[in-house]
Amino acid sequence: MRALTIALAASFAVATAHAETYPDKPIHIVVPFSPGSATDVTARAIAQTLSEKLGPPVVIDNRPGAGGSIGAGQVAHAAPDGYTLLVHSSGHTVNPSIFANLGYDTQKDLMGISMLAELPNVLVVPPSKGWKTVADLVKAAKAEPGKLSYGSAGTGSGTHMNAEKFRLRAGIDAVHVPYKGPPEGLQDIMGGRIDFMFAPIVSAISLIKDGRVVAIAVGSAKRSSVLPDIPTTEEAGYPDSAYRFWVGMLTPSGTPPAVVERLNKDVRDALASPEIKQRLAALGADAAPMAPADFDKLIARELVENAALAKEAGIKPQ
Repeated sequence: MRALTIALAASFAVATAHAETYPDKPIHIVVPFSPGSATDVTARAIAQTLSEKLGPPVVIDNRPGAGGSIGAGQVAHAAPDGYTLLVHSSGHTVNPSIFANLGYDTQKDLMGISMLAELPNVLVVPPSKGWKTVADLVKAAKAEPGKLSYGSAGTGSGTHMNAEKFRLRAGIDAVHVPYKGPPEGLQDIMGGRIDFMFAPIVSAISLIKDGRVVAIAVGSAKRSSVLPDIPTTEEAGYPDSAYRFWVGMLTPSGTPPAVVERLNKDVRDALASPEIKQRLAALGADAAPMAPADFDKLIARELVENAALAKEAGIKPQ
């Protein structure tokens, strides 16, 4: 018993010393999607401000693939010292229902620091199709069941689940085409090689403005301030088709509480800054700071909700 007490005291002393000197070397943020994706853009906006607050450089490391599970797994097995962080999307709470062998436990191996932002997805189609409304797309899909295809940022990503929820509520059958990230899918939308995609507004906005893709709806519960004239899928006549898409920061479980609190405070300060607010607003995103415990609770709740959605969509673990 005495030995255990001494060991615990020593462990606490080490953790306290670490927290007092943190950070004293570069911090790496793993983004499990391609550069230019919504998650990546949000992470880079935060990283710059965090670096100014923390001192050492905050470096972005893109590790795309498998709906974000490759990068997430890297962080899940990293040292819990606050120097390797994860900025993931809401696809984080879908992956356990999509992949049979993640190689990590979503709840046990990773813990929340804070949600960063909520970002609507926008439903885009190729200009060559001539579709102007959601009704046009649904009519075409129902005329030829199983012929149309839709892209996503990977199986289980927020963009995929947004599309699945819409597809189910609209009662259409189409073929899913997963990509490493939104930019790759949007390239094929522009070329007419796939028929529709729910893409983060941050990734699609410039293409929409240039007329290279056509926006016909947003997948969120409310309209986007960046695309105020574009209706939601629910306004277009498909109840319960909205999907909540977020980006958040996590760290390996076991990270000292003082380090988590420090990161949470600096993230909150960054999100409250006029500069970050302006940058997020320009991308159609809303800052969404959250206490670590509240973020963990949201993740736990969404794991259950997304498991139900995956089952309804007939998505079997790979």
